[in-house]
Amino acid sequence: MKVRGGMLLARALQEKGVTHVFTLSGGFCNPALEGFMDCGIPVINAPHEQVAGHLADGHTRITRTPAVCLVGPEGFATAIPAMMEAWGERSPVIFVTGSSTLKRQGSGGFKEIDDVAIAAPLTKHSVSITDGERISECVDRAWTVALSGYQGAVHLSIPVDIMFSSFEENSMRDERPYDRSNRRPARAWPCPDDLEPILEIISNAAKPMLIAGHGVWWSKSEKQLESLAISLNIPVFNVPYHQKLLPETSKAYMGLADIHQYQPARDALEQADVVIMVGARLDNQMNFGNAPFFPDTLKLICVNASHEEMEMNRSADYGLLSDPGAFFEALANLDPFDPGWIESNRQLRSQWVNQTIVNIPELGGDRIHPLQLAIDVQTAMEDDDWLIIDGGNTHFWSEIAVNISGWQGRKLGNILHPGTFSMLGVGVPFAITAKLENPNKSVVVISGDGAFLSGGSSIEAAFQENLPIVVVIDNNGGLDCISQQQERLFSNQQHFATDFRDIPFHAMFEGLGGYGELVERRHDIIPAVQRAIASGKTACVNVKTVGHISPIVLATTSKRDKASIE
Repeated sequence: MKVRGGMLLARALQEKGVTHVFTLSGGFCNPALEGFMDCGIPVINAPHEQVAGHLADGHTRITRTPAVCLVGPEGFATAIPAMMEAWGERSPVIFVTGSSTLKRQGSGGFKEIDDVAIAAPLTKHSVSITDGERISECVDRAWTVALSGYQGAVHLSIPVDIMFSSFEENSMRDERPYDRSNRRPARAWPCPDDLEPILEIISNAAKPMLIAGHGVWWSKSEKQLESLAISLNIPVFNVPYHQKLLPETSKAYMGLADIHQYQPARDALEQADVVIMVGARLDNQMNFGNAPFFPDTLKLICVNASHEEMEMNRSADYGLLSDPGAFFEALANLDPFDPGWIESNRQLRSQWVNQTIVNIPELGGDRIHPLQLAIDVQTAMEDDDWLIIDGGNTHFWSEIAVNISGWQGRKLGNILHPGTFSMLGVGVPFAITAKLENPNKSVVVISGDGAFLSGGSSIEAAFQENLPIVVVIDNNGGLDCISQQQERLFSNQQHFATDFRDIPFHAMFEGLGGYGELVERRHDIIPAVQRAIASGKTACVNVKTVGHISPIVLATTSKRDKASIE
């Protein structure tokens, strides 16, 4: 029996356990769509290819299992931003793109584009399937690459004549590996000779601290991290912009490792004698391992599960190739450290929370500060609800609010937000995937107005799939993060080309059949968000705020403070 190439693709992905495909349906994709329909794999149709990519990325981050983004050749070009966002977060999304006919390759075929070359620097693996009989093999290879070592997105390009042509349904299945189901990826176990001196350094420390990155999330070892940190009395900080690993309410968790917007992190780094960074990179967020982020007074140890990360972390004092979970197992054998160290960090966090609340400016009248908005939104939520953050200054203020609300006892289900590239427009797609996986929990997005304009068309997918989410717009009338930088950079202390007109975002949702509400006074925020949640509809709370510079933007625009972004 013969089947189309698109059917072979669908069956190969079904064998891997793929549960969701995100697409903008196009003619090039039809054979694959027929295959997914035949295999019973749900397909969610997005209004834009970039949205489809963000949906697949969000689903992959939440489930830690690859989802598929399927687009045509022209859609590939518009899916590139989503590919870049996934690449920055090591999210192993499977990007599948239809391409121009293989038979006439290089002759200016219909919608011909060199997608393989374009995707190569943004993925771990980018190839064109030039033989339909090898589709299952190519899927198996791409899947293995995506999940091995330094995880990341992969790209498969399938020419239209391969997608539509017919092949034996068991093509190449008489070759190994016979079992092409989803197998557990290989883990790097620490070499005893390399591990022993690392453990000796840590055991002799007086004030060790842990900085955890997204490698811990992808290795599914965040619970080990929390248990270890509590038992050994080691404070844990999270790398900014990456997946949150420990609950804000955890006894071991102290907040983001960000010396600009979070003073307790700076204090801890200045006092620590050993810093253990696990599953993260010494990139610009970590000031490449240098002062003032990492003072010369401490020893910096980097533990990573892949040689790619090890190479990026060459500036560390000590490096160890190890799966995070395996390293935590070895670390658990050490004697506990002085509990006074972790307690002093908790006191610093408490003082910071109290002082930050006191320092929220009294703007007067109906003017709403973005930090107050972010705090009030979380106050309106219930425990285990999901919070999605999107924007520039909105993101930074919301991170501060998460720390405050967590210290005060708010137990969110989880948090998603832009990654390394701070890409605007991911909020609504991430919220849709969070609701898809957590249908009985409320999912709330707090988004800057500019961020919503970047990806707001994705809201149609929420209506289409009956996935009610609540979008709170931090509406300050422009690109406030950029405006604040301009006012400190330009000689006339003004901003330029960053303003929006007064956009009735709430009315847009009402026009689509959802719930909308305009908020112009601070005391109306909490009841408005609660009414939006209770409506059971996809809803918008449009909050008029006043632009106010966040600590991180202030730091990165100040001539007196060396910024980690430099």
